Amino acid sequence: MYVYCGIDWASDHHDVALVDQDGALLAKARIHDDSPGLQQLIDLLAAHGDTGEDPIPVAIETSRGLLVACLRATGRPVYAINPMAAARYRDRHAVSRRKSDHLDAMVLANILRTDAAAHRQLPRDSELAQAIAVLARAQQDAVWDRTQAGNKLRSHLHEYFPAALEAFSTRDGLCDPAALVILAAAPTPWQATKLTRAQLRALLKKAGRQRGIDTETERLHKIFRQSHMRQLPLVEDAMGRQTITLVRKLEIACTSADDLAQAAVESFEQHPDAQIITSFPGLGSLTGARVLAEIGDDRSRFTDAKGLKALAGAAPVTRASGKSVAVMARRVKNQRLAAVGYVWAFAALTASPGARAHYDRRREAGDRHTAAQRNLFNRMLGCLHHCLTVRTVYDEAIAFLTPKAPNVAEAA
Repeated sequence: MYVYCGIDWASDHHDVALVDQDGALLAKARIHDDSPGLQQLIDLLAAHGDTGEDPIPVAIETSRGLLVACLRATGRPVYAINPMAAARYRDRHAVSRRKSDHLDAMVLANILRTDAAAHRQLPRDSELAQAIAVLARAQQDAVWDRTQAGNKLRSHLHEYFPAALEAFSTRDGLCDPAALVILAAAPTPWQATKLTRAQLRALLKKAGRQRGIDTETERLHKIFRQSHMRQLPLVEDAMGRQTITLVRKLEIACTSADDLAQAAVESFEQHPDAQIITSFPGLGSLTGARVLAEIGDDRSRFTDAKGLKALAGAAPVTRASGKSVAVMARRVKNQRLAAVGYVWAFAALTASPGARAHYDRRREAGDRHTAAQRNLFNRMLGCLHHCLTVRTVYDEAIAFLTPKAPNVAEAA
């Protein structure tokens, strides 16, 4: 007898339902989110035929958490069902649109009973790959937090301190250590005008500046003493206090992003796939860690390159109805993998002649910049899937093989 398990996940408790191959309810329970609750679940599964050789598959609406991690550690198939998909299945079991935790658990179990082949179980990634995923995703979140903090500070300075925006308009902008140190010391235009050359020079050295200190000192000294519109004194002082708070947040975000980047790179370089991934043009250790974090190292996860391309959103979606056929960009995708994909494709334009030629051909065919980049990303993903499958590094001559010109003599 086949048995299927569905778990309706919550923050402090979980509802469990077991059904057989005919959809009949075999058992139900409510367990707590702790060790006794996990043991209660394991005992319930064992009582209905769960064994190490033939484990009962489990469907749950999340792919994270201690419960999911412990279930994956037992080696059983775990399916993370999208909550929106589960809601559609619920209408098949309750046309009145009623909802309960027990009903949701039964719906999840019946999804495995009827449509398990249409859903993908969580990959069996190695422990190192899972650790890299945690670090790479956290680093990407820190980068997004840093961007948000920088935008908030820039918007705030625009309201009362335009000289600071002019002074720190370099590549790193407000994330430059010199900008953070100087704004912390002089958060208002009045305080900035009082900074002497010696003080500016000391602040630049404190920020780690080693070259061009005198030139930068003169530039900042001139900008801060230019005439600009000003807020009222008390208002300016209050906004300066807010600037100090925003500078601290931005400094913490910058430090977090740098620390997590170092940790992610160190872990990634220990992985066996690191050499293959970084052999691709445009992929360094950090971007490679982000790619590995999303695709994992379970080679059975993608039977072909199409699944990988669909996950990344590089493959287009075709919508056909009658005589109407529309090919459009894929919106439902792994946003993290898609984000690193555009960075990868953009960097590959200068690192790979074949990638540049492929991009130029797409542009000449009428694609916009984003569409051409996405098409290049799609091509590179196919090469990555092949290299990881056969365990070989990237080869430019094979990836972008150009057809030979026909020999006139042989044709004659």
